[in-house]
Amino acid sequence: MQGRTVLVTGSTGGIGLATARGLARLGARVLLVGRDPARAAEAATALRAETGRDVTAFHTDVSHAAGLAHLVTRVGEHCDRLDVLVNNAGVNRAHRELNPEGVELDFAVNVLAPFTLARALLPLLRRSDDARVVNLTGGMPGGPIDPHNLQGERRYIGVTFSQYNHSKTALMAMSRVMARDIAPHGVHVNVVYPGHAYTPGNRAMPAAALPALYRPLAPVLRLLGPVVMGESAVIRAARSSIHAASSPEMAGVTDRYLDTRCRPTPWPAGASDPAGQRAVWELCERLAR
Repeated sequence: MQGRTVLVTGSTGGIGLATARGLARLGARVLLVGRDPARAAEAATALRAETGRDVTAFHTDVSHAAGLAHLVTRVGEHCDRLDVLVNNAGVNRAHRELNPEGVELDFAVNVLAPFTLARALLPLLRRSDDARVVNLTGGMPGGPIDPHNLQGERRYIGVTFSQYNHSKTALMAMSRVMARDIAPHGVHVNVVYPGHAYTPGNRAMPAAALPALYRPLAPVLRLLGPVVMGESAVIRAARSSIHAASSPEMAGVTDRYLDTRCRPTPWPAGASDPAGQRAVWELCERLAR
């Protein structure tokens, strides 16, 4: 990764920070992104000291259009080429909330932000000889996509359904279309599944954000999470992102789904359904205007 520039969203803690650390250790110039300016600056300072690499922190909120536009402007001012975009930031709300533009928050962060950033940063990505976009799914994706419930309009949390899982399947569907859409520009798009780890986001997640069937497990996860899904699990969860962003094996590879061990794995049916792909892509295009 010597001489390559990587942007990682949601990288002031958890899997995003572990991903940024791993890529910096491989020699990359890393651009961190977080909402809290103090945490972003602290993370960048720590990574610079630990790796000796060029690490820069940007602070913005990727849940709304103004925050995304601010980030794109800052990145454009800071570098003339971007080699890798890792869309790591994600949210999991217990109740339906809207951003300032009226977009449901899980969809805004988990789907629309990766869509918007990849397209807005395309001029910088096109200047790379091996441009990569890495999108992280998560939770339990793979169910059918409901074109009439993409923003949780009809249901948000059910017995086995959650908007978070639905949005992560939508991200996968969107990524498959994006892989085809920007392939002519020499930019490759892949999705990785990190697995489960006890990240700051998971620690802050209320039990009400889980589907009802799994909610009774919340106390057990709170108790055992730090033990069985602690720092070592966070490091393992970053492996697939680091692999997709850096491995020579992934050069020229697009429209691939990698599991927790960095192995190509079949796409879930929900992510491959043409009607679902079309619905997600068209909604993103409409919302991003």
